Amino acid sequence: MIIRPEKPEDISAIRIVNGRAFGGAAEADLVDALRRNGKATISLVAEDGGRVVGHILFSPVTIETSEREIVGVGLAPMSVIPERQNQRIGSLLVEEGLRRCREAGHRFVVVLGHPGYYPRFGFVPASRFGIKSEYDVADEVFMVMELQEGALSGCAGVVKYQPEFNEV
Repeated sequence: MIIRPEKPEDISAIRIVNGRAFGGAAEADLVDALRRNGKATISLVAEDGGRVVGHILFSPVTIETSEREIVGVGLAPMSVIPERQNQRIGSLLVEEGLRRCREAGHRFVVVLGHPGYYPRFGFVPASRFGIKSEYDVADEVFMVMELQEGALSGCAGVVKYQPEFNEV
């Protein structure tokens, strides 16, 4: 299993992986729109035997506070083809993606995801920092992780995703 940055020749395989994992084209369309508009901050694939079996994307987000905007990244989407799920491929993608985010100097990552899955990587409910999603979602599914210690101190506010999230 190799986790590596996406290449142009991976684009059709990434569409297939997202479509199969999510049962529709919305996530694949979102990935394409973010990539097309230069907002795919980190995009990795899991390749096994020359075949793309998983994908993860990070794009810019901001926390709007009463005084300022703080820039970080959002993890979305993360996908693995159905027949390869529950084989640690998703975990490898998340771990490598977070490592690369940290190395790139990003301060924090947010995720809207399964509360039984993402805490294993260090994500906690964003509400612990007084942070909410711009979307009306349950507290336990909107999570955040500091990549730099203290990055979220005094950052209570609302996370705003890229406009592409509302367009697909």
